[in-house]
Amino acid sequence: MDRPRIHVDFNELVQDDLVLLSKFDVVVDSDGNEILLSEGLPVFVYEFNHYADGTKEYLLADGIAELNIPKINGEWSRAAKWCCRINQHGIRVETS
Repeated sequence: MDRPRIHVDFNELVQDDLVLLSKFDVVVDSDGNEILLSEGLPVFVYEFNHYADGTKEYLLADGIAELNIPKINGEWSRAAKWCCRINQHGIRVETS
């Protein structure tokens, strides 16, 4: 990865450009740094997948933190307090 990132599950997209980020105000990034989330904070997220054929894949995205609004994003999203609004570059894939 190009920088420390916060782990997300891209199966938890609530909109095309919005993924659930955290149920807590403080998250730990891939380098072990604690990040205090706040509205509009730039965030860098990733998901790692390792497939049976040995392929390793990183899904990467950059965006900003925003409070989750279950009335808009669906009641199933209520467990998360924070989301990441993914920027115009979308979700990128890196494989190895």
